[in-house]
Amino acid sequence: MSFETLGLSAELIRAVSDNGYTKPTPIQQQAIPLILEGRDLMGGAQTGTGKTAGFTLPLLQRLVDNPHSEKGRRPVRALILTPTRELAAQVHESVQTYGRHLHLKSAVIFGGVSINPQKQKLIKGVDIVVATPGRLLDHVSQRSINLSKIDILVLDEADRMLDMGFIHDIRKVLKLVPQKKQTLLFSATFSDDIKSLANGLLNSPALIEVARQNAATDTVSQVVHPVDKKRKRELLSALIGGNEWQQVLVFTRTKHGANRLAEQLGKDGITAAAIHGNKSQGARTRALTDFKSGKIRVLVATDIAARGLDIDQLPHVVNFELPNVAEDYVHRIGRTGRAGNEGEAMSLVCVDELKLLKDIERLIKKEIPSVTFEGYEPDPSIKPEPIQNGRGGNQRRGRKPSAKKSNAARGGNRSNQAKRSNNQNHSRSRSGNR
Repeated sequence: MSFETLGLSAELIRAVSDNGYTKPTPIQQQAIPLILEGRDLMGGAQTGTGKTAGFTLPLLQRLVDNPHSEKGRRPVRALILTPTRELAAQVHESVQTYGRHLHLKSAVIFGGVSINPQKQKLIKGVDIVVATPGRLLDHVSQRSINLSKIDILVLDEADRMLDMGFIHDIRKVLKLVPQKKQTLLFSATFSDDIKSLANGLLNSPALIEVARQNAATDTVSQVVHPVDKKRKRELLSALIGGNEWQQVLVFTRTKHGANRLAEQLGKDGITAAAIHGNKSQGARTRALTDFKSGKIRVLVATDIAARGLDIDQLPHVVNFELPNVAEDYVHRIGRTGRAGNEGEAMSLVCVDELKLLKDIERLIKKEIPSVTFEGYEPDPSIKPEPIQNGRGGNQRRGRKPSAKKSNAARGGNRSNQAKRSNNQNHSRSRSGNR
């Protein structure tokens, strides 16, 4: 199947071709015709599946096919809500890329930057707005945007928006948009909360899923490296330096942990930068640009900041700390192995995290191979401690340091206090991504 057979205009086909794409991905093959028909849609898709183009292309087509007839300022007719600034910027880039040969105008609005330039663009009139929920409501309160003419509403990565505590903002937005509209909801997982949201929002939606629910991508080799918590940074530096890795995305649970690890890696002679919700938008953008260009080798990120990062052919993802929420593991390793490329995901696991590891393996329905490096064997006398903060393939030959397989028993506990801390952190994180 080719893009030409999906019912898209010559201008959109040209833009797709300009970017070197000739064959639609499975989600694009399924979603584009349904959206062009005007159907509501509930889409299940992991990262790296081509989901963004899957809704952007038909959204642009429908706006062109149904031009606004009002005189004066262009009304906003399509609204795309995303959980984070980075994802909003990425989606808007896709809107601009695929709409370059069309006479449509778009704007992206999110927090962390001045609101005034956004207001000026909105007041001039745009057809499409990509927004984070908090900043969108800021514009509503300042009357710089009117949502009464929305024809198409997209909730992208709806599971993450709920995780981050945006449900109340989403409900406020839903009261401002017309009841009669086309609604598209995309989510990597279909939890009970997502189903409940969809039931109250979508009208006889088509349901598409392009991968097994919560499945880790087949193009990513996964491995666990048992190591004591205090020696994780030492092992990480040895892996990066010994294997001459040039581009590594590393995940921590907390913002403070991301800052500390980036600083420690720098002292080890490994260029690194941290990206998280407390960083200014300018700092986040610079860190990502430097990482993509190769100016820095390691990007240390929290889950929320990394959501929406689109890095071509990223070879290595390291879980410096396992996430408290098992689904986040799938999102993390989905940063690599994209668009058919192979990738490596490794997790440095201490005794505190063994229960979290079991939760992840239960979710992905397989045991992750465990490889212990000589000289970094965990001390069996160390007892697990509750995790209080934050979100709550075999070893390849030639990798340094030398490794030996470990069948260490996995156990440990995660306290209810950690779960409560996780929920509280989501609520606090909400303001940081407005």
